[in-house]
Amino acid sequence: MPAIADEERPGDEVRVVEVDIPSDVRLIERVVELVRRECQELDYAQRQIMLNVPVALTEALSNAILRGNHDDPAKHVHVRAEVDHVRLVVEVADEGEGFDLDASLIDPTTPGNVDREDGRGLFLMRKLMDRVERIEAAHGSVVRMTLRRE
Repeated sequence: MPAIADEERPGDEVRVVEVDIPSDVRLIERVVELVRRECQELDYAQRQIMLNVPVALTEALSNAILRGNHDDPAKHVHVRAEVDHVRLVVEVADEGEGFDLDASLIDPTTPGNVDREDGRGLFLMRKLMDRVERIEAAHGSVVRMTLRRE
């Protein structure tokens, strides 16, 4: 997984959560709670702790498990989160074929897309995080989400 180093880190405390989970949607809540707890320890805004982080990370993990790994229990998802007093950076890596982030984005609020059951995850991630990007990886897909602390 690529290193999280696209900006200079401040000299203060950095908390890291790093886990590998099998492709099992029942494990999503545990991973979300680990990351959410670190944000809470560093006094992130209540809205960020209760809405932005859990919803965006749940969507990223669901996409990795269900779309990237095709719900294959033999495949894994790797999560790395770095939290400091400035920002949260989370990377979610799967073992899938990869995808084009921009081509996968749809606006589920437009009339032609309201009834679609897909496409909401990336839309929510983009609305709730400051930055969402796909990072090139040797195997699989890596989605990096950044949220600046309020």
